[in-house]
Amino acid sequence: MFDVSSFRRQFAFFHHHPDWVYLDNAATMQKPDAVTEAVSRFYQQDNSNVHRGAHQLSQQATAQFEQARQTIAHYIKAQYVHEVIFTSGATAGLNQLAFGLMHTVLKPGDRILLTQLEHHANIVPWQLHCQRYGVIIDVVPLTADRQLDLNAYQQLLALKPKLVSFSHISNVLGHIQPVQQMVALAKAAGAITVVDGAQGVVYQQPDMRQLDCDFYVFSGHKLYGPTGVGVLYGKTQWLEQLTPLCGGGEMIDSVSFVNTTFNNLPFRLEAGTPNIAGVIGLAAAINWLQQYNNKLIIEHKSLLLNAFFQGARQIKGVAILSMPVHNAGIVALNVDGEHPSDVADILNQQQVAVRAGQHCAMPLFDYLALNGAVRVAFAAYNTLDDVNQCLLALEQAVEILTA
Repeated sequence: MFDVSSFRRQFAFFHHHPDWVYLDNAATMQKPDAVTEAVSRFYQQDNSNVHRGAHQLSQQATAQFEQARQTIAHYIKAQYVHEVIFTSGATAGLNQLAFGLMHTVLKPGDRILLTQLEHHANIVPWQLHCQRYGVIIDVVPLTADRQLDLNAYQQLLALKPKLVSFSHISNVLGHIQPVQQMVALAKAAGAITVVDGAQGVVYQQPDMRQLDCDFYVFSGHKLYGPTGVGVLYGKTQWLEQLTPLCGGGEMIDSVSFVNTTFNNLPFRLEAGTPNIAGVIGLAAAINWLQQYNNKLIIEHKSLLLNAFFQGARQIKGVAILSMPVHNAGIVALNVDGEHPSDVADILNQQQVAVRAGQHCAMPLFDYLALNGAVRVAFAAYNTLDDVNQCLLALEQAVEILTA
């Protein structure tokens, strides 16, 4: 069985906050000592800018930075190291795609296909850079149990979208999408495929060769890494067709007032000074995480999830939006007639950290005719005691609000 106590001891956060139950993991994960020490060590011992320095310190920093790229490329099973592009997060990656493809591959009159479950970061960039130029956005609806309607998906693929972009795991409901099947169907329809892996990357190690998507984006802070760093993976043939969103720094080959030529991959898509410490910290998170058996982690989170579902269903007045099957460990719920923020505030008073609101998914809540939800998200360091304390706090919240 998974040794949650040993795993949890790797996080200084819980030493400093022993009385808190942290269940806001879909927003950001806590950081293990291996990550905070790697970031601190870089700033204290190795701090120097990368790629352009003639001195040894810069060369050492560059070596660490590029070694981190190799670590991440190996982890996600990219075919080439240069297919790993560093960004500030999944949002930046999706913005680069929407901007970069609109000016090369996508043309007015083309269609792109999204789903009802998407985070704003997988909606707004396409509107900013595509819809206003005449690219049509279609949306895959949900079934009655709030799963993607795969029949409707195939019908919309018949419209021949140029691009299909969807989340690996819903950040609101926790539902795991059949990404491999969806990618295969989209590619059979001739579409470019984009997977938002912000929630998926922590659930299971992504395999780009098996998944075969054209692009995959994720944020480091969802994978026990630092904030402000992320990855845009892309197949070489498609990365080379992206117009860079940002200009300056290492992304250039030559510059004049008449014309600029761009550097080779990956540098042409990495303008300015990167988040060097963040990249090194993300690689440290991946190296640290690989010592654990992910199958056991999934089983542990499933145990927590099922215990929470069983307990929450016994609390009168609690309406659960998520389904327990094909769930990565995220539960959205409401208390009948009560605002989600009021529920979360009472849980906060009992030192249970959850999130309330529309979770950057307003179109989903409009579709569900709800003003939001309370979101409980489990991580490998959570325990059955955390589940029980959250259920007790939730039960008290219901009693207070419905008294």
